[in-house]
Amino acid sequence: MTSDFVHLHVHGEHSLLDGACRVKQLVHKAKELGMPAVALTDHGTLGVVVKFYRAAQDEGIKPIIGLELYVATDRSSRAGVKERNARLTLLARNETGYKNLV
Repeated sequence: MTSDFVHLHVHGEHSLLDGACRVKQLVHKAKELGMPAVALTDHGTLGVVVKFYRAAQDEGIKPIIGLELYVATDRSSRAGVKERNARLTLLARNETGYKNLV
């Protein structure tokens, strides 16, 4: 079974208070559902990217590396940012995009 649907905004276990799925189970389920790819977009961290990339490769699906960030109005303060829901989800298209995320 193949699906055209691909999750592009998934929080894993490293997205504190926002995600609970474990990387290996995530990519296994994506494959089970016939998805050709899946994205991982944890909050402000790329700490599990290598594990995610390897797990997706092992399952034969394309890993899409991403990151969800809060956009601040100025660089010295984070006050009020969450109230305005100023979030930005970034997805790396290629190695250059990944380096930009890092």
